[in-house]
Amino acid sequence: MIKDLKISSKRMWLGVVALLGFSAPAFAEHSSVLQSSDFVGISFWLISMALIASTAFFFLERDRVAGKWKTSLTVSGLVTLVAAVHYFYMRDVWVATGSTPTVYRYIDWLITVPLLMIEFYLILAAIAKVPVGVFWRLMIGTLVMLVGGYAGEAGYLSVMPAFIIGMVGWFYILWEIFAGEASKINAGQAPKNVQSAFSLMRWIVTIGWAIYPIGYYFGYLTGSDPADSMKALNIVYNLADVLNKIAFGVIIWSVAVSESEKK
Repeated sequence: MIKDLKISSKRMWLGVVALLGFSAPAFAEHSSVLQSSDFVGISFWLISMALIASTAFFFLERDRVAGKWKTSLTVSGLVTLVAAVHYFYMRDVWVATGSTPTVYRYIDWLITVPLLMIEFYLILAAIAKVPVGVFWRLMIGTLVMLVGGYAGEAGYLSVMPAFIIGMVGWFYILWEIFAGEASKINAGQAPKNVQSAFSLMRWIVTIGWAIYPIGYYFGYLTGSDPADSMKALNIVYNLADVLNKIAFGVIIWSVAVSESEKK
């Protein structure tokens, strides 16, 4: 059984490598030369490589954890995989045009941010019976936040109303994980390791996700030079993704390993 699981994880990773390999020619075909002075482009490169490495780590580490934690690690790997592919495209758009890859970034967030919210549900479901309402409330808050942000950055709404809509969605998520049903299940039924992981994850959603509205504010609401604002905005967003995608997954991996070893 264990041997089969190891083979399954290896096959999963080989599939990921094949996917990235088939995609590479498309990226290379449209890519321009990265300049040593282009710190935004360098940040795209560094983070895309870190996301690939994280994907390999999460998928291969599935063999170390109990069955009920494998889905959580798989989702962590999917988050970093989806983000890596989008970062390839975002990197090429920036290097070739110097413009912000808003559409690619929000497509990435539309997939990965709901998956990150699912992780709260999954780690609680691994240790307790969790009402499906927790899942849907997290999803609704996530979609409101993303739709508001995209509407402002893409020009469908004025930046300030869109900013407010996005903030309402974010605050709704914070309420659910700090004071809502998800928080109560964690406090009342989760073992100490899970409670610690849950606490770290929600502080990432608080502090790490705060980087996005800060970047949005400095990029669109300060009245500064658009070119300088776009550089700062992309660096801020890129650094935030390291914390909010990779570190988030590492926390889940840590609790999954520690809880599995207890058994």
